[in-house]
Formats: sequence, C-alpha cells, structure tokens
Amino acid sequence: MRIAQVAPLYEAVPPQAYGGATERMIHYLTEELIRRGHHVTLFATADSATSAELVPLCPRGLRRDAKVWDTLTHHVRELEAVVQRAPRFDVVHFHGDPLHFPLARRLSCMHLTTMHGQLLPVDHGPLLREFSEAPLVSVSDDQRQPVPEANWQATIHYGLPPDAFSLNESPHGYLLFLGRMTPQNRPDLAIEIARRARLPLKMAAKVYPGEMSYFREQVEPLIETHKSWVDYLGEAGSAQRAELLANARALIFPVQWPQPFGMAMIEAMACGTPTIAFRCGAVPEIVEDGVTGFIVDNVDDAVQAVTRIDVLSRRRCRAAFEARFTSARMAVEYVSVYERLLAPRVVRNHQVRELPRRRHR
Repeated sequence: MRIAQVAPLYEAVPPQAYGGATERMIHYLTEELIRRGHHVTLFATADSATSAELVPLCPRGLRRDAKVWDTLTHHVRELEAVVQRAPRFDVVHFHGDPLHFPLARRLSCMHLTTMHGQLLPVDHGPLLREFSEAPLVSVSDDQRQPVPEANWQATIHYGLPPDAFSLNESPHGYLLFLGRMTPQNRPDLAIEIARRARLPLKMAAKVYPGEMSYFREQVEPLIETHKSWVDYLGEAGSAQRAELLANARALIFPVQWPQPFGMAMIEAMACGTPTIAFRCGAVPEIVEDGVTGFIVDNVDDAVQAVTRIDVLSRRRCRAAFEARFTSARMAVEYVSVYERLLAPRVVRNHQVRELPRRRHR
C-alpha cells in the first residue's frame, strides 16, 4: 500500500526532546508500516529521522526555530505539497489541526484524519458537521464525547515499539512528574502528593513561552520552597526520559482536564513503572486500576496509593503494555481502517473496467 503520513511541523518526527506526542506517534506508526512492507512517504520537517521517503517542508521544528513567527504559512505550503503528490498514494493520513478538510474533499485518493487533540463542542462540532463525510480516528473513546456524531472509523490507542523502553524491576525511590508545565496538568499537585508521601520527586517538564508566567508564579516558588526533595530537570530528551521512567517508583499523573490520551502513561507501563493518575479524560482506558497503577479522585487518594504502590507487579505492568500498547498493534489497526476505506473505491473501479466488456458482447 502507498501511504502518505502528513505530520504537523511544530516538531521533528520523532521530536528531538520530549515535546510532541503526536510526532512521536507518527514516527512509531511510520516505521512499523515500513517494516510490514508498505511504502510510506512522510511530510515533515527536514531534520526528521525516518525510514520513509521524506518530503521536507521546513528546516526544523517550527517551535525550535527562533526565526519563525507565523506557523500557519508553513502548514499551508505543506498542504499544497500533499495535493500535488496525492495521485501517487492510496491513502493520505493527516495528523494535527484540521486545516486540510476543504482540500481533502478534492483529493484524488482516499484520506483519513487522526484527531490527536482535545475536541470542543462549540469549535469542533460545527466543523465536523460541515465535513461530516471526513473519516476520522480517535485516540481514545473519551476524546469523542464532545462530538459523538462525527464520522468515527475507529478508536486506536497509541503504541510504542517494545524495545523503546526496558523493564526495570529494581527502581529507585523517587516519584516522577513528566510532561508539560500547564495548569491542567497540575504539577503543583504532584509536589503536594510527593510531600505528603515523604518521597523525593523528579520533575521533567517542558515550559512553553505561553505557559512561562504560570510556571514562574505558581510552580517555581513551590520547587524553590521544597528544593531539598524536588528536583526540576527541565525538558528531558529521549534517553533521559527512558532512564527516568525506568527508575521511578511511580509516575504521578494528576491531570485535571479531558486529556485525549497521555503518552507518558504507556511509556511508564513499558518500563514496568505503575502510574497514579486522576480519574479524568482517557485515564480509565489506559490505566488498569490495581494492575498497571491506581486511578484516584483526589490528593488524599493519591497519597494513599503511593503507600500501596509496591503491591503492584512491575513485570505484570510490562506484560500489560506488550498486550495492549505496542506499535505493531497500532499499525495493524490503522491498516485495517485503510483497507476498509479503500474497499468501496476498489469495487467502483472494478465496475468501471467491466462495463465496456459487457457492451462488446
């Protein structure tokens, strides 16, 4: 199958540091599709590392290029590159913002869109009703709830290569907060949970420019106050992230917003590290309570969960990852959607070829 993967241009594929769960997922999917014999073309940044045929649209991730001001212009140019090459593909798979919807209606090949972000009924509702024919994939069932009437083809959870993270059955004694420093991710609660559980906390989190004031006013003072046991590491690259996750006693995931997935939870699972997560968004779809972690409703429950974390088997946690969240499983599910979308077109093309023969008889 000839497949195009169209990535957002904010980060390289895969990201060079922590940021960019979408780009990381695109990388894992692309490499697995190629391993299975498909021909994949990747539309992404020039500094992407891929086995696919790369169509470079800008020198580096737009968020890491100080010269870039208007990111929209680069994505418009990317769409033009996709349209020009569309006849080469069986399927064009879009990721990121739905800027492509008007053009996708006019493509000469089948298309699919994975919605990676949070959906809002006031914003995405009218859009997805206007483009009601656009085939979509959700990354969790919970993500669909604001717009359940959209043309959902499947829910396909993220997946990782089994060798991307290794099981560690002898972790260190610290708790870990991993992700972005945003009010919705509640790093302040992670600090409070660790303080009350009397365990050291490592925080590996990126601060985007728009979130800097929140970090400086709300989080940095807490880190400074508790600096004897809170270690803020900044943004963690791939190798550092893997080491931090493998050695953590538990991942603290106190999100208080309907996060569509949460890549850190399955990365921790792949290391055998359980997650203590608030009951929000996709968390109940990912964390198996009492097996791969604990799902809690408040700080008190989270502190209690920390005291019980050692009853969980890290080996069983890794086994759950291998059963549910590998990139191989993800690729198989996407290929199934591609084939289902292509089937009507194959039938129509076959009928068109047969009609002239009938008239000659």
